[in-house]
Amino acid sequence: MWSADEIAELCYLHYRTGLPKQGKPDPNREWTTLAAVVKVEFATQRVVLASPGNLQVRKEVVAMGTGTKCIGQNKMRKTGDILNDSHAEIVAKRSFQRYLLHQMWLAASHQQCSIFIPGTETGKWKVKPNTIFVFFSSHTPCGDASIIPISEPENQLSKPVTGDIVAGQSAECRSNCDRLGPEEKRKSEKMESNHVIKRMKTNNDGSFFVITEDLAVQQVSVKREGSTNPNSCECSSEMQTANEETGLGRPKVVDVYRTGAKCVPGELGDAQIPGLGYHCVGLLRVKPGRGDRTCSMSCSDKLARWNVLGCQGALLMHFLQYPVYLSAIIVGQCPYSQEAMRRAIIERCQHISFLPDGFFAQEVKLLQSNLRFEHSRQAIQEVQTNSKMKLVPCSAAISWSAVPEQPLDVTSDGFRQGTTKKGIGSPQSRSKICKVELFHTFRKLVTSISQEDLPDTLRMKTLETYWDYKEAALNYQEAWKMLRSQALLGWVKNAKEYLHFT
Repeated sequence: MWSADEIAELCYLHYRTGLPKQGKPDPNREWTTLAAVVKVEFATQRVVLASPGNLQVRKEVVAMGTGTKCIGQNKMRKTGDILNDSHAEIVAKRSFQRYLLHQMWLAASHQQCSIFIPGTETGKWKVKPNTIFVFFSSHTPCGDASIIPISEPENQLSKPVTGDIVAGQSAECRSNCDRLGPEEKRKSEKMESNHVIKRMKTNNDGSFFVITEDLAVQQVSVKREGSTNPNSCECSSEMQTANEETGLGRPKVVDVYRTGAKCVPGELGDAQIPGLGYHCVGLLRVKPGRGDRTCSMSCSDKLARWNVLGCQGALLMHFLQYPVYLSAIIVGQCPYSQEAMRRAIIERCQHISFLPDGFFAQEVKLLQSNLRFEHSRQAIQEVQTNSKMKLVPCSAAISWSAVPEQPLDVTSDGFRQGTTKKGIGSPQSRSKICKVELFHTFRKLVTSISQEDLPDTLRMKTLETYWDYKEAALNYQEAWKMLRSQALLGWVKNAKEYLHFT
């Protein structure tokens, strides 16, 4: 079969040997994050997810991305030619969509090497039953999944937790986080050793559990209408004392890893109590910008969305009978919590109902590898222990897709690396995975298929803009509407003006 370590090693090997030096960090002073999609093909039609076993499989990296950056709202463009979000997970997912578009072209051209086979409806396709996709990320996704308790062994309780430990927060988001002011920094570094957590979960009734101080867990209710301060957590009178968790040989929880991702505007905010109570969990968040706020949702939120809607996006859903789901998500060696990952990616959306046929809230397999990425922040820090040079996130993002033409793409600040101010707006400045480029690839696919072989949603339709084609994917849009209204209410959507390009 396959294991988390095997998938991680395959991705690291592809990074080392399959990608050139261009876009990779300078290991003397830079770090980055890696993500990838691995195709797993089984020798038989039987698909088994359990790691042990003798079932023969073929594993292949089909998409890869690196990156830690995100552009601010003021840099967004209405022409669709800039990458708004260059976090590794998003670059890998968009690279995967490029791979899927190529595979769909192979299928429509009646080439047997495609991963797709005909569905039961005209113009619709589905993934071969012996093929699954596994997502890998070298670091825990930014946002809710990165709010992880920091434990301290019983025999080290007198040892204070240092700022360096807290600095091991979500690497991607910290790279963009605004610098804390002196007072805020002082508060965040002030930690008590008498904290413990009993549980950290979300409920389906609109309430959350927030890690708090003073040996307790408070239930946090979503305060909506009539709230005098709608941007903060309201603590209910119910408080669950966690004293019984101490003294039983369990390590005490002394703090939480912070995420740089900010709570979405107009919704609940973090309590920002120093120590365990700093964050509320289960909330939607946007990635931070350097002074200029972004409109990009956190990677945790996007993974939760993909777990219901699939990774293919609205455009490809025109051609698909079922969404393309991830069967497993694997995280490399880094601060990790299985409970936080489940909460962020699965539990927030598992109560969704009234989804169109084919859409489900997946019980995706969540695993961690023991192997660490060579260019991760932690790895570079260890190597450069005695160096006085400040470590910084790599400014470049690498996109790689298993496609025959121009598989590699290196960008910086949302455009192809090396683009000058004068060159911005030219076709040469665009990443192959920006909206307009993926849209053009999609339209080429549509025009290559005869009208009678097109799916109903595309046949004899007058569709022009990117927005038109996305909205015409009716089942996808209905699923997204159900998901947003029931679980992801505060999701920050791009204004229509940013989607009306051709």
